[in-house]
Amino acid sequence: MTTSLSCVYVTHLVAPKYGSTEAECEDAVAVLPGCAHDDMLLGPLTAGVCDGATESALAKDWARLLSRTAAEQAMECPELLAGGAAFEAFASSAVARWEPWLAAYTRARVAEGRPLKWYEHTKLAEGAYATLLTVRIDPDPGPGPDPVTAESAAWRWQAAALGDSCLFHLRDDRLLQAFPLATADAFGTAPDLFGSRNHDAGLLARRARFARGRCEPGDRLFLMTDALAAWFLTAADQRSAVRELLDFSGPDDLDAFRTWLDGLRERRQLRNDDVAVVRIDCEGR
Repeated sequence: MTTSLSCVYVTHLVAPKYGSTEAECEDAVAVLPGCAHDDMLLGPLTAGVCDGATESALAKDWARLLSRTAAEQAMECPELLAGGAAFEAFASSAVARWEPWLAAYTRARVAEGRPLKWYEHTKLAEGAYATLLTVRIDPDPGPGPDPVTAESAAWRWQAAALGDSCLFHLRDDRLLQAFPLATADAFGTAPDLFGSRNHDAGLLARRARFARGRCEPGDRLFLMTDALAAWFLTAADQRSAVRELLDFSGPDDLDAFRTWLDGLRERRQLRNDDVAVVRIDCEGR
């Protein structure tokens, strides 16, 4: 029997819109387990990708907290990616983390001699908002009796989405599945958002969408926030678009990535917005 062991490589890049600094970027990514971009992973992997809504106060901070919470809880409880009560419990937990974070932030502002202004209190009362895409990928041992020595070297993925951050499953650099949006026309100006003060977990669960799939060796997953996702779906040649994305394989490529994004913006092929992308390569060994 020929045996194989499946593994994945993961990297992610986050870049602000043109004219903004990294500190102002409202897109956020969290990946677990934390690893270098060229590390080989044999066990479960989770990722949270969030796009903070600029119109809300502290959107970047909420996006970071929400993405991290999603990655942590998807690692502990994969059932949340199937919806129902498990997703509701996750939503309630994420919202419950906001008030303690906000209290600490408010105290820090006072200690720095920059207490919140009255208009900031008014805006904060409305809550912060972000889209959410959460993904978990697990080894799929297939029919073999031993998950380590099984002939299959596949992975299975599960995902939950609220809003327009997207997952793309590619095989031979061709699009196999897009989630939750499959066409550029599906993007709008008012996507569903996860609010930091939305205590109606049932409503969040009903608005979220859920999907799953199976990766063969050589498959790739891309997770993208809306601006880059829309660019990808409008590309006349998606295989060429994939090859462009594959030029950037890690954090050392961030400067080149930002230059590439600015070129797309200058040619009006990409909306000027923050960008986050996670790339997951599935391999057999």
